[in-house]
Amino acid sequence: MADRKSRGARAGSGDAEPAATGDAEPTAGAAPKRRRKPKTSIIDVGETPSDAKASEDGEAEDGEREEVDEDEDPKAELEEGADTDLASAAIPSGDVLDGEAEEVVPAARGSSIARRDPMAVYMRETRRYPLLTPEEEKALATRLVEHGDRSAARKLIEANLRLVVKIAYEYRRAHKNLLDLVQEGNIGLIQAVGKFDPYRGVKLSSYAAFWIRAYILKFILNNWRLVKIGTTQAQRKLFFNLRKEREKLEQLGFEPTTKLLAEKLDVPEREVIDMERRLAGPEASLDAPLGSGNDDEGSRTRLDYLPSEDVRPDRAVAQSEFSQLLKGKLETFAATLEGREQTIFRERWLTEEPLTLQEIGDRYQVSRERARQLEKRMLDRLKKYLEAELGTSVDIGALSRE
Repeated sequence: MADRKSRGARAGSGDAEPAATGDAEPTAGAAPKRRRKPKTSIIDVGETPSDAKASEDGEAEDGEREEVDEDEDPKAELEEGADTDLASAAIPSGDVLDGEAEEVVPAARGSSIARRDPMAVYMRETRRYPLLTPEEEKALATRLVEHGDRSAARKLIEANLRLVVKIAYEYRRAHKNLLDLVQEGNIGLIQAVGKFDPYRGVKLSSYAAFWIRAYILKFILNNWRLVKIGTTQAQRKLFFNLRKEREKLEQLGFEPTTKLLAEKLDVPEREVIDMERRLAGPEASLDAPLGSGNDDEGSRTRLDYLPSEDVRPDRAVAQSEFSQLLKGKLETFAATLEGREQTIFRERWLTEEPLTLQEIGDRYQVSRERARQLEKRMLDRLKKYLEAELGTSVDIGALSRE
């Protein structure tokens, strides 16, 4: 019994030495040990280098105390995946046009949610569609023109989506949302594909660039202000060229007066003054109160100080009374006429649908010149009658039915 214990003690001490040195090889009958999975190092976006080092030391100590089980908790895997997204969010994104942008935008410090960049997602989708060679582009355009193949039109549009983004990026300072410009440019691209002629020897991208820019500029002009400012051709020319022409004149040593700007841009001077005034100041509501509200001025708005375009009440009453008086005088004068003169007066001057001199001449079988002479003689009599009754209130010489 004592010999067995001594042999067992010697065997136990022999096994302990290789375990301490780490050079012992596993025996054939021993059960294989489970291999520990490598721990993924996770860096939080808002974490400092010292905090990262401390967290790595703590994870190393935890790894020595416990082994990783083969069947891990699914909840832990989800948490690890979320941390991996945060780590990838810390990678700086490149330029959108070069195709290096990531769709994950860095989250704010202390936040556990990474927001997505819609523009980067859109660029990632456009990269799915390959570019076309000149031969493929011409073949698809020919199929569209000759057979109306919609699948060919779709391929032409998808292959030029990146061109729209490139052109829209040139106007990024004119509008805050770049995706709005891309959307309008895509409409212009669709119009260009529908009107493209492959037999002229022009590339689709060169032709579509004009349509894309036209739709983007139209969108910027319509959404520049709440009240539209480019409703006429002169206003559109001033909106896009007024500032550049003023800077050009200043560089040449000229004073950019409104008259000189109007001559250079070939627009009326009044249009230049109106456009400068509209671009200089922001929009103002006509219904907004002007005062603080404590006095009578506080309840007044800008609309109260604008001149009314309606006729003043006293003038409206005066015009109504004069119209009634003039109508009575004309009826009295018509009673003094006879025959052709009375017909000319009633059919030409007292009706809403007057007859022509030719129609009156045909009725009485006289020439048009003779009917004009009869009308002139009748108007001379009417002028003398009204001057005698109403003075110079009515100018008969300014009236004409021709």
